[in-house]
Amino acid sequence: MDGGASSDSHISPKGKEEESNRTVLAILVGPPGSGKSTFCEAVISASRRPWVRVCQDTIGNGKTGTKAQCLKAAVDALNEGKSVFIDRCNLEREQRADFLKFCGSHTDMHAIVLDLPAKVCISRCVNRTGHEGNVQGGRAAVIVNKMLQNKEAPNLNEGFSRITFCQNDSDVKEVIKMYSELGPADKLSPGEFGKKSKKESGQQSIMKFFKKSAREENSQKEKEGASSSGNGAGNEFPTLAFPSISTADFQFDLDKASDIIVESAQDFLKRVDNVRLALVDLSDKSRIISLVREKVMKKGIDSNRFITFVGDITMLYSKGGLRCTAIANAANWRLKPGGGGVNAAIFKEAGEALDIATKERAETLNPGSSVAVPLPSTSPLYQREGVTHVIHVLGPNMNPQRPNYLQNDYTKGCKILRDAYSSLFESFASVACLERNKKPKLVELKDETSGESKKKENQEEVKSRNQNQTTTTSGKSKNKENREEVKSRNWGSWALALYNTAMDPEKYKDGLLEIADDFIVLNDLYPKARKHVLVLSRLNGLDCLEDAKREHLPILKSMHSAGVKWVKKFLSEDPSPHFRLGYHSVPSMRQLHLHVISQDFDSPSLKNKKHWNSFNTAFFRDSVDVIDEIEEHGSAKLSGEKLLEMELRCHRCKSAHPNIPKLKSHIAKCRASYPPHLLQNSRLLSASNNDLNIN
Repeated sequence: MDGGASSDSHISPKGKEEESNRTVLAILVGPPGSGKSTFCEAVISASRRPWVRVCQDTIGNGKTGTKAQCLKAAVDALNEGKSVFIDRCNLEREQRADFLKFCGSHTDMHAIVLDLPAKVCISRCVNRTGHEGNVQGGRAAVIVNKMLQNKEAPNLNEGFSRITFCQNDSDVKEVIKMYSELGPADKLSPGEFGKKSKKESGQQSIMKFFKKSAREENSQKEKEGASSSGNGAGNEFPTLAFPSISTADFQFDLDKASDIIVESAQDFLKRVDNVRLALVDLSDKSRIISLVREKVMKKGIDSNRFITFVGDITMLYSKGGLRCTAIANAANWRLKPGGGGVNAAIFKEAGEALDIATKERAETLNPGSSVAVPLPSTSPLYQREGVTHVIHVLGPNMNPQRPNYLQNDYTKGCKILRDAYSSLFESFASVACLERNKKPKLVELKDETSGESKKKENQEEVKSRNQNQTTTTSGKSKNKENREEVKSRNWGSWALALYNTAMDPEKYKDGLLEIADDFIVLNDLYPKARKHVLVLSRLNGLDCLEDAKREHLPILKSMHSAGVKWVKKFLSEDPSPHFRLGYHSVPSMRQLHLHVISQDFDSPSLKNKKHWNSFNTAFFRDSVDVIDEIEEHGSAKLSGEKLLEMELRCHRCKSAHPNIPKLKSHIAKCRASYPPHLLQNSRLLSASNNDLNIN
């Protein structure tokens, strides 16, 4: 960045008494999705200077408030000698003017402009959930675009002493570091820093992106055209391709089946982000395809996340350009090759490897259930199509010639079919957690005239990449190759932070609490309680709890022992807290990490329902239970993200509360006993635990 944003020279501590109490009013400028709240949290958690974040989305007792409330909160904080971040969009000069009126002799007025590409901001907004101001989902693109059309870059003549522009994530990190290191008596040099020197041409690209988004959401005809022509847009999400279950060989009523497909898909997509579903049939004249398209349109389901696609489910990428992480097989109850339709085609194209892998997972399947089978890298479906898993699913049977005939009992049949889709989608959610951004990066296929040489080249590249993933090596050069390969995938930088630290802890040594051969320990960057540390596995490829199998028990036990050790240390300093050790069923960041967290939940970073429920529902799996389950069954039980939307309840007395501020107020006073299940099997650790031996 220009202006020495990463240089120490622009931070100049003052020796005079009148400079010791200088405050800063920093106005964040940027559209939704530009990272304003994340910026504030990062600085506040690391800074020696007392900061207050004033956010209009939460100023009204946890709900959206008014600008007047923000002005009052800012004045109150400045009068208390605290510095203030104004977390509003502030894109127009008029919106900033009222805050600049409060500039006093001991307050420096700063603007921090998060001028990230519009496409980045819109993408973040569209894909996020649980946003404080509810700027998320399909309408987010409209909101962001409208705001950016009226954007007025801040100018020093408005009354600012310093304006810092951030054009990308790297700039943002530098400015976070700069403000985090700003001591109570430090002052940043005045002026403009980081502003683009060349003429800006961003608005044209903004409009281009916005128009593209609008086209994708336009009419049902456009959606049908895109599907039938094999449009592969949106392949950045893990995708499940599935046929309609029980509507061909098993003769299930098509209208009832289409209702269940659409309702099940809608429920799943509400609960699980960043995945996509594709209903596949061989013919565009298929009645089930037509019914589902019509009902999807009526329900307003996002056409980027649930599509219909015409083609052979075993050749979706090579023939239609649709990359899929997993494909569903409408299986027979014996999970055997043969018969006709989808089952025969998938077993044939996947090769003998699928039959072998299926037998290792299951021998039979009950109606309404599913089983996910990982494909070996030798499978043609893996090499040619990039499919990593086949999910076998068995629906209800309305055919009197087949086992489990329901004799036209559609009450029972609909329940089984609904269970089948629910099980299928939950299996896919687990696959997506494991495989997101890990599938082979296939060479873009040309037309069929490119011949076998291109196909062979493609297969060789996939084979080579897969060997790099699975071969264990201790050499530094190989580790470097693996890290570079991971970075080349679609992981967001925030989601890779723990992975990068675990793979190369020496680079981050100053910020770590402990480094061992199997794990590292560090403070959570956004702690959800007074004491909140993470124990990270250092094993490459152990990304989340879904990956953990019996062979990982030694490292899981080492991580648990490390967590207990740090609990002992904390309790020796203050014997009052209680602690839990556990994993999130579906983590938001790559690299398996154990949470060691005190049960006070007294932290400004705990601010929404998702934060609370991720630690206080079955979504949080206690470490002792995980170890027991893997020892007995070979894997740990995982809970779905639907739990994150449950109502807010006190973790001690289980009383319900309407919002986070009221919940926090309650738990600060609640002295009820913890639930009985937490008091068993050392799930809850405190100074009274005999096995801790706290001195």
